[in-house]
Amino acid sequence: MDDQNKNLILATALSFLVILVWFLLFPPPEPETDPNAVSIVDAGDPAATTEMALPPPAAGDDPAATLDPEAATAVALSEAARLPIDTPELEGSISLIGGRIDDLSLRGYFETLEDDSPIVRLLSPVGGDEPYYALYGWAPGGDLGFDQVPGANTEWSVESGEVLTPETPVTLIWDNGAGLIFRRTIAIDENFMFSVTQSVENTGDSAARLAPYGIVARHGLPDDMQNFFILHEGVVRKADGQLDEIAYDDVPDLDFVQREAAAAEIVEVEADGWIGFTDKYWMTTLIPGADQPFTSVTKYVAAADIYQTEARLPAMTVEAGQTAEVTTQLFAGAKEWETIRNYQNIDGVERFLDSIDWGWFYFLTKPIFWLLHNLNVLIGNMGLAIIALTIIIKAALFPLAYKSYASMARMRELQPQMEKIKERVGDDRQKMQQEMMELYKREKVNPASGCLPILLQIPIFFSLYKVIFVTLELRHAPFFGWINDLSAPDSSSIFNLFGLLPWAAPEPTSILALIFIGVLPILLGISMWLQQKLNPQPTDPTQAAIFAWLPWVFMFMLGTFASGLLVYWIANNTITFVQQYIIMKRHGYTPDLFGNIKSSFKRKKPAGK
Repeated sequence: MDDQNKNLILATALSFLVILVWFLLFPPPEPETDPNAVSIVDAGDPAATTEMALPPPAAGDDPAATLDPEAATAVALSEAARLPIDTPELEGSISLIGGRIDDLSLRGYFETLEDDSPIVRLLSPVGGDEPYYALYGWAPGGDLGFDQVPGANTEWSVESGEVLTPETPVTLIWDNGAGLIFRRTIAIDENFMFSVTQSVENTGDSAARLAPYGIVARHGLPDDMQNFFILHEGVVRKADGQLDEIAYDDVPDLDFVQREAAAAEIVEVEADGWIGFTDKYWMTTLIPGADQPFTSVTKYVAAADIYQTEARLPAMTVEAGQTAEVTTQLFAGAKEWETIRNYQNIDGVERFLDSIDWGWFYFLTKPIFWLLHNLNVLIGNMGLAIIALTIIIKAALFPLAYKSYASMARMRELQPQMEKIKERVGDDRQKMQQEMMELYKREKVNPASGCLPILLQIPIFFSLYKVIFVTLELRHAPFFGWINDLSAPDSSSIFNLFGLLPWAAPEPTSILALIFIGVLPILLGISMWLQQKLNPQPTDPTQAAIFAWLPWVFMFMLGTFASGLLVYWIANNTITFVQQYIIMKRHGYTPDLFGNIKSSFKRKKPAGK
């Protein structure tokens, strides 16, 4: 390997190392919220705006204020009559106060891997732990007032249905006593998609003008928010083909519309849009009809610390004796790639797959995940699927790798001539560079060709890191033995001799986890070290020292990365080692692996002795 290739590899490795160190030492700050916030109601123009989310109980009046989160949620759920939700994927209930969908848990997903772990709760009622819910209603127009249309505090009655299941929708009804009868029919499929049909029957003598809306509201930031630069959490919306992401931290700074205690951004959508909140693995999204124009709103109420997204549909005039209705959808569930793809490709929710945060390298992350997903379906083990993916990637890059290693072998053949040039020109570096370039041109050798596979590996590595970090399919995915979650760091540790001693390993977020690493990081360091030993040490003492330390530095720096990423890198290093060894032998050079290993342990004599 020539000096230029070594310098490029060294610069790439050190740059990568600097980035890792920076984000480990200086992570983004945790957002702060006002614990004494109270809620307000938007009393703006009813023809242009809808009411804010239901205010929480005033301080001191909340019977659940002194309870733990689970008990507080239980108390909040008991404060209103409810309709149960029972599907293969979801369980929960709908509150008859406001007709809110505010109690929803995901049956197929657990908080932790412990046997007694509760299932993941997605939506919670006001007064409980982390209120987060969907709310529907009508905004009044003309002579109507807010008390004549259903909103957050409306007491609905059940017209039909006892339990919401995929086979049995439910219908709620409310009579305003002034000639308007409102109905809300809620249906659900086998997965995570609700269909909400809002209708109004005008039994009065005059026309009524009003506008339907849907709201997803979240009180405060989620406790399990990752707050990591590689992941988007917050508002995600699509409007007329344009996908936008607004981080939670940026929502309070929206300046499209600023009112006394709220900030909002309003976007008019002609067709094919949706808006909601996305977390790392879960999402709640309002989806109007495919050709339905609507107003997409992102809002933050500072006094109440409420984040809110809205889908405001156009106002309609309902003549006397007539009935009007509109149907929208609500996705509330897990960001399963195959499920979301079916909603996009079969049900026509345009670009719904983009709700998964594929990142800047989406042109790589999307096909990489597609291949990884299908390999997992075929093999039945995500860890083995990652290894199979590594083999496929290495096979695809093999022509370049072969050319690279062949070029390196050719450079090795030219080493005697290069040494002669160095002896002849002495310290004249410009003259040496000129003669070296003439040698490369004469012998038809490109010294930079050995770096191309390395450069291609960098975006592939980061794309795979993105895939493993953000996609739900890696969450709690087991491999073998102690590796029971490929999205989490290796749970083994030197601290307890890999489980032989009777105490727990350090938490992944602890500084001790950077020191007392597990089996996979150690295997990673060894694989990098062995790969280096295919070539003799660099003649430059500084380069030799840095290269000698790099495997062990990376071993500790990547020790808290996801296990799936380490499985990929170990497999990649192993395959690269085999490829390089075979190609070198085919070009007449047999690497002195054991000799190079032995020489790296020899003590160097001090200068002048």
